Amino acid sequence: MKPSELEAEFIAREEFNKRKKAEEENHRKLKEDEKKALKALHNMRCPKCGMELIEIDYREIKVDKCSECDGIWLDAGELEAVSKLEKTGLDKLFSVFKK
Repeated sequence: MKPSELEAEFIAREEFNKRKKAEEENHRKLKEDEKKALKALHNMRCPKCGMELIEIDYREIKVDKCSECDGIWLDAGELEAVSKLEKTGLDKLFSVFKK
């Protein structure tokens, strides 16, 4: 027995949706895996020279300093936190990084 045209259309649409959902899941998983791989390669590395970053916790602000080029890096929201420090607090923060 052959399916009617409407049944065939329904079956084709369902098959398409099933395959599309499977592909979307594959794409989502691939993106997560790529993110994890990139994070593992670049986590706590200097964006300028690629060397290790040393994390210093100062008044609940985590400041990352490069062990090679002495670059100082802030994560999202940390610049705003630094900008709210009083001048004496800011001077103390900078004194941590002086050679």
